[in-house]
Amino acid sequence: MLRLVFYTLAICSTAGFSGVMITIGVTLGGYWRSLPPAEFLAWYGKNVQFVSNAIPLIVVPAFIGLIGAVVVSWSEASIRNLWLVSCLLIVIVAIMTFSYFVPANTAFANGDIAVAEVQAKLNQWIMIHYVRIGLAMLAAIFGCIAMARHSAL
Repeated sequence: MLRLVFYTLAICSTAGFSGVMITIGVTLGGYWRSLPPAEFLAWYGKNVQFVSNAIPLIVVPAFIGLIGAVVVSWSEASIRNLWLVSCLLIVIVAIMTFSYFVPANTAFANGDIAVAEVQAKLNQWIMIHYVRIGLAMLAAIFGCIAMARHSAL
């Protein structure tokens, strides 16, 4: 039963994380691109907390589920390795987040970027964000494969 809880939490949370990031990238990203750079910076500085507050609510359960899934499947190498890949993908997303997105978001929020550079930086932000979405989706897919493989045993 504990295995099912961890597997479900890991899959649902990583898939949910993908969904949150898709919403940010497609919906908000499209809106942000429609704004003149100065208006984008003003909007971002005023509203960034709504974006940043949503992420921990889904990432923390993802890490709990993934770590639990690895632990409960440790004795079954083929399943454990799929969960380890899923974990690695989410760790890469976390590294990208802290190394690129946190500084970029801070620069946007504080207006520490020249207005003339905003559009190029925002376009880069969105393209790299799409990579994060893909990695999180792959993490969920590897989790689904691991769960299916476990069910087949």
